[in-house]
Amino acid sequence: MRRRTGNGTRTRVLSGALAAVLSLLVGACGTWPGTGDTGEDGLRILVPNTPGGGYDTTARTVARVLEETGTTSDMEVFNLPGAGGTVGLRRIVDERGNGRLALQMGLGVLGASHVAHAKVTVARTTPIARLIEEPEAVVVREDSPYRTIADLVAEWRKHPGDVTVGGGSSLGGPDHLLPMALARAVGIQPKTVRYDAYDGGGGDLLPALLDGRVDFATSGIGEFLDQIAAGQLRVLAVTSERPVAALPGVPTLKAAGIDLVFDNWRGIVAPPGISSADRERWIEVLTALHTSRQWKAELTRHGWTDAFATGDAFATYLARQDRNVAELVGHLGLD
Repeated sequence: MRRRTGNGTRTRVLSGALAAVLSLLVGACGTWPGTGDTGEDGLRILVPNTPGGGYDTTARTVARVLEETGTTSDMEVFNLPGAGGTVGLRRIVDERGNGRLALQMGLGVLGASHVAHAKVTVARTTPIARLIEEPEAVVVREDSPYRTIADLVAEWRKHPGDVTVGGGSSLGGPDHLLPMALARAVGIQPKTVRYDAYDGGGGDLLPALLDGRVDFATSGIGEFLDQIAAGQLRVLAVTSERPVAALPGVPTLKAAGIDLVFDNWRGIVAPPGISSADRERWIEVLTALHTSRQWKAELTRHGWTDAFATGDAFATYLARQDRNVAELVGHLGLD
């Protein structure tokens, strides 16, 4: 256990700070960075966080597979990070009628929008497709004193303010919601959890975990597979209902006696007011992606679970998830 006296990012960060960042980024000039197109037929995916994170990895994998399969040859992926993904969400909503642009999003954008009380919500977008689900993992350095999830929980219960957890998402994102839900499940008050937010699990969070700035991390399993294979990191537990094939021998939280299942997911939404033809074009492109052998190989490589749903089915799921996340944020005292 590390005793820290510095001021880490706490769960009590005022939501107004996120709103202020959003206002500064998009309100001052009235135009967006990255505005433009890639030609008459070009499709673009906006990633609402920095390169190296889960959204970025997913979007760039989508674009690469579509190019490899010949489905499209001119899809552009670009990053517009800020305020937990709500800057990107605002961009999509402001691009009303633009059928060539879409947002790579998921549970993190929903959570951030509620924690930050964002003025824009996913309800104002056009749902296109849910692509994947990904269990989260509880990860430590290989030389950590915590050899099992039980070891970690025991120390965490004794000294909740001295054990620091890092995550690759802002407040309200999956890497933040998981340790809050885990704390609650093991009898720790979520408001006592010391959470440090880093932008992107595979980006800034990894060095923070490796150099000991955080005691453990919560992130999607795909973020750290290379470091786990290299023996730098150890996974104490995964949050899925069943064990993960990519991590043999790693128990689920439920198998370890903790009654919690938590799955992250990622999908694609488009701006409001796009034509039915543009909506169908996106669905057709992503359906072709889903049926390709190349995409199936990527699911295995990243430890992702196929969760493909399009159109109205995804719209229904998205609305339900939005309600559920709002309730969870309220229950955990994060709103």
